[in-house]
Amino acid sequence: MDFKDKIPPHSLEAEQATLGALLLDWSSVNDVVQYLRADNFYSPQNQVIFESLMHLFTAGIRGDLLTLIDDLKKNGNLEKAGGIAYVSSLTDVVPTAANVGHYAEIVQDKSTRRNLISLSAEIKSESFDDTKDSRKILEETEQKIFRLTDGNQTTKVYSMTDIMPQTIQMIDTRYKNKSAFSGIPSGITELDSMTSGFQNSEMIIIGARPSMGKTALALSMMQHIAIEREIPCGFFSLEMSGLQIGQRLVSQVARVSGKKIRNGMLKLEDFKKIQDAAGLVYNSPLYIVDVPNMKLLDIRAMARRMKVNQKVEIIFIDYIGLITSENPDAQMFEQQSAISKSLKSLARELDIPIVVLCQVARAAEGDEPNLAQLRGSGSIEQDADVVMFIHGDRKANKETNEGYDPVQQRKIIVAKQRNGPVGDVDVIFLSNYTKFENKSREEQ
Repeated sequence: MDFKDKIPPHSLEAEQATLGALLLDWSSVNDVVQYLRADNFYSPQNQVIFESLMHLFTAGIRGDLLTLIDDLKKNGNLEKAGGIAYVSSLTDVVPTAANVGHYAEIVQDKSTRRNLISLSAEIKSESFDDTKDSRKILEETEQKIFRLTDGNQTTKVYSMTDIMPQTIQMIDTRYKNKSAFSGIPSGITELDSMTSGFQNSEMIIIGARPSMGKTALALSMMQHIAIEREIPCGFFSLEMSGLQIGQRLVSQVARVSGKKIRNGMLKLEDFKKIQDAAGLVYNSPLYIVDVPNMKLLDIRAMARRMKVNQKVEIIFIDYIGLITSENPDAQMFEQQSAISKSLKSLARELDIPIVVLCQVARAAEGDEPNLAQLRGSGSIEQDADVVMFIHGDRKANKETNEGYDPVQQRKIIVAKQRNGPVGDVDVIFLSNYTKFENKSREEQ
């Protein structure tokens, strides 16, 4: 079918009815202002009129024929709006403003269709341009579609009769289940009490020196989230393979030494534990992406697909230092800044928590790490909603067994929390299973 000569989707009748309804009953402006914009109108005249009505609304002036015509005159837009005759005719289009919401929905629907047609043309044009990276085209296209989707979301005002029953139900649920939190719980009880769980739209940083257990903590949290709570979870592993992650998870769940799994020195009872653990991991909604040196735009594109296709409610990234910038010629701090800001914006765009692992500068070796020691700290510290560090004694040598303790004391330091308190949380690191667990009250 040839679309070249087809007129873009629009409804002049719905546009005129919307404007006429606003002029008949100014209180109806509150029903449309939350989701209609001037560029939703196809007619240039109607665009100018709606802009003028929004100008009156912003200024706190009641909109009617007299105030509208006066505003159009003052701004030199009366002729662009079709003149006095056209503006005056709008109130004759509809007898009542009762259906203004329906008219506005038609205007928005036609606008969405025009935007999709325009976007399709852009994609076609860019796809013929061999100078442009195809992955870049895909990432930009997905972003535009997400924006288009978000633009169609309407804001609803809730009365207390709507909110109170839900509030009481939430309080009752938390009363009956003391571990219930407003966000996604990490499984570290004290940490969840401090943060109320990982919150949507937030970027959470987990920082530590190498071999202090960043990945182990992330996997321990994911085991709780995806395996125990069955909450869909995405994991971008830029350092470890999917097979290594699978082995670690089986070791954590089965509580069988990871060393035994690696070298095959297993007992018969170990196999039963591993089989049971593998079944739990197999059925869990945990999705792994294990591409080394993954580009930022690929992470963004894949995260969007995981949100839509796998319905993931939280994403972990291990780790930020291995993400390849789209501008490799820029200075390192500029690359880190761009990556940090992009991940924060992605969390807001997808409306899910994104947990990002980060290395701490060498100066923190042996001492408690702080915000200034984050690699690329300036931007990461600013963009993050929550920053936590892992701290503990790493002098024990596992290979020589000199001073080695399979049950080690660790501390999670919440150094920044935009919407909550900061402080320390004592935890246990079970090195045989590379797993973090709550410290029992008896040990505290």
